[in-house]
Amino acid sequence: MLIRQQTIKAPVSLSGVGLHTGNTTTITFRPAEPGFGIRFRRVDLDNSPEIPAIIDNVVDISRGTSLGKNGVVIHTVEHVLAALYGLEIDNVLVELDGNEPPVGDGSALPFVEKLLEVGLEEQDAPRDILVIDRTITYHDEEKRVDIVVTPSDEFRITFMVDYQNPALGTQYTSMYSLTDEFVKEFAPARTFCFLHEVEELWEQGLARGGNLDNAIVIIDREITQDELDRLAKMFGVSESVILGANGILNGKQLRFPNEPVRHKTLDLIGDLALVGVPIRGHVLAARSGHAANVELAKILRKEYEKKQLASKYAAPSAKKNIVFDIQAIQRILPHRFPFLLVDRIVDLVPQERVVGYKNVSYNEPFFTGHFPGHPIMPGVLIVEAMAQTGGILLLNTEANPDEKLVYFTGIDNVRFRKPVVPGDQVWFEVEMVKFRRNICKMAGKAFVDGELVCEAELMAAVVDRESVS
Repeated sequence: MLIRQQTIKAPVSLSGVGLHTGNTTTITFRPAEPGFGIRFRRVDLDNSPEIPAIIDNVVDISRGTSLGKNGVVIHTVEHVLAALYGLEIDNVLVELDGNEPPVGDGSALPFVEKLLEVGLEEQDAPRDILVIDRTITYHDEEKRVDIVVTPSDEFRITFMVDYQNPALGTQYTSMYSLTDEFVKEFAPARTFCFLHEVEELWEQGLARGGNLDNAIVIIDREITQDELDRLAKMFGVSESVILGANGILNGKQLRFPNEPVRHKTLDLIGDLALVGVPIRGHVLAARSGHAANVELAKILRKEYEKKQLASKYAAPSAKKNIVFDIQAIQRILPHRFPFLLVDRIVDLVPQERVVGYKNVSYNEPFFTGHFPGHPIMPGVLIVEAMAQTGGILLLNTEANPDEKLVYFTGIDNVRFRKPVVPGDQVWFEVEMVKFRRNICKMAGKAFVDGELVCEAELMAAVVDRESVS
């Protein structure tokens, strides 16, 4: 079934104060053409700079998710992004005349209502979707965070929080259908914090726009009325502040019995929007926050980029668990027989690492003379095969790899540990150490049957094919 991209039918605006900056801002959503994605634009600055809503542009996750590019920053974008992702809007320009969207009531609902007010419009272009076809995990031992993403027929989230605090306790929620549940069951969930955090946030220069109308404050410590009055004065709250019998300041009623964990789910949805494409998979999260969400989004973005590369170069008959077969490798590398020395690429994380292998046959032409009666693969060719594997990683940092070549400029710290002989399958693992201005350094290792046979540090430059023709 073909799923088409969506935008909104007309511009729509909303004004208010930002949660952490306290600045008054107007946000305007504008329709955008297919393939535009989600971009933020600061109309209050010269030349109205834009920041695409992708994971590479995250600059801060201290108490929300902030995007930045070339010194321009927009704070606390997760509720806006959650509204757009939850409504399955692919293309929209988000204009701001300040550095933080309005907080509204602390949920995504004000944005959702405005977007639905103007309506959605289907576009004449297919939607690109990241289909999860293997289990992906993220774990943070220190913070006790675990996130697992498994294959699923649609986007689902299961979330559990356990603050080991009697004021909140353990909470759990599940979202089985974005289309059916997001607007009514998750968009209205409001942001929250613990009472002990309130003064800490203020001292950090945060929560300048926070008040009891846009945040739930959970009572988690003993406090006197005098202290409450002092906090109210600090935040400019004119109304009286009391300890609610339900454990929430002023006794504010929750919209859902488990509203805090629903809001954590809302934040996760907003952060996952930074992958840049919708996800088809089941996300199971325990005790996750913005830092872990962003790390997961980075992993998923790499997964998406790998799939994009595979679909670009792979043959229609490419087997499962192979990123590039030999036909795809020949479309990427200029090498040919007898000097193409890598047979398959089985894993590739763009700009990070690549894994490939070479099947060493007795029929290799170099065995004729190296050595008669005692065939050993020349060490220089092991390094060359490692370099070719790294070349695939390096070329895929380029927008147009077909127009580029990789020249290796240096090899350091080469060590040969064991000979490679006919019948061996040599696995190469190459990691990007540094990449700047088309010059890179990579660290490579070669293994046979799990044993290290060679390692080296490789330096290379990416050049235009035309410049060397």
